[in-house]
Amino acid sequence: MAEYQLHCFAQSGNSYRAALMLGLIGADWEPVFVDFFNGATRTAEYRETINEMGEAPVLVHGSKKLSQSGVILAYLAERSGKFLPRGAEEQLEVWRWIIFDNQKLNGSLAPYRFLHRFAKPRGDPAVIKFLKSRSDSALGILDKRLAGRAFVLGPEPTIADLSLVGYLYYPSDEFGFDIAAEHKNIGAWLDRIKALPGWAHPYDLMPGHPLPG
Repeated sequence: MAEYQLHCFAQSGNSYRAALMLGLIGADWEPVFVDFFNGATRTAEYRETINEMGEAPVLVHGSKKLSQSGVILAYLAERSGKFLPRGAEEQLEVWRWIIFDNQKLNGSLAPYRFLHRFAKPRGDPAVIKFLKSRSDSALGILDKRLAGRAFVLGPEPTIADLSLVGYLYYPSDEFGFDIAAEHKNIGAWLDRIKALPGWAHPYDLMPGHPLPG
């Protein structure tokens, strides 16, 4: 058995954050498929034995069972010594951007993508339009932040970057617009992260793609 097990599925950007981190630090890990689209996370068994919150990802490491991607990123960064902020001020900045990501960027982009691409029936057009507007605003903030700098905090990537990319490598047809093409600084930053040793696309890292039917 691998040192780490990650309960995840390919379409989940939240899961991708953790899977990407595991790949980038060269961890000994294996994915455990979560059949989200058939209701796996809503079952009593999942909530009693895997995650009471009914969410993925969940990282299992020995007797530890961790959920919430930001917590998983921080845990793996501390254990590996990689992608850590330097000092107390940078640590605050890392969490400022991870919280921004969860609340504003991927916090809007993820439900927008789900309603636009995966929901059956398709989401309410007014809700999709609202989430698209919020996503555009947050993407604009990130794009401005990346003007003139390689990564979110400066010359080196941290777990803030790995959180923020959670949904940004998925195909443009799942969003109905091309994020990298519309936001040039984000596009260049995504290329820099893609060049890191151990990077892989979410659909190559995790099980469950393509969806049947």
